[in-house]
Amino acid sequence: MLSSCGIQCNECEFFGQTCSGCPEVKGKPFWVKEMQVESCALYNCCANEKSLSHCGHCSALPCSMFKEYKDPSMSDEEHAQSLKIRIERLRAGV
Repeated sequence: MLSSCGIQCNECEFFGQTCSGCPEVKGKPFWVKEMQVESCALYNCCANEKSLSHCGHCSALPCSMFKEYKDPSMSDEEHAQSLKIRIERLRAGV
């Protein structure tokens, strides 16, 4: 299952435990409460505002929000590598 931002839900450590996948939870995974937001901004932009199944269908990929939305547990290098993989995955899924 591919999330809006290119994360493979089944590869996430929380999938099947605290999350059933971005498409299933409609951009409201467990961490939104911890971050004190209503939903994932990337999911909201992609699915709700642009009616796209994932960011790979967006002509602005990678936009500034896509680049800046970072898992706080990742180093800058890990984030950059994650972005590269996710962008490739999204473009291949178009």
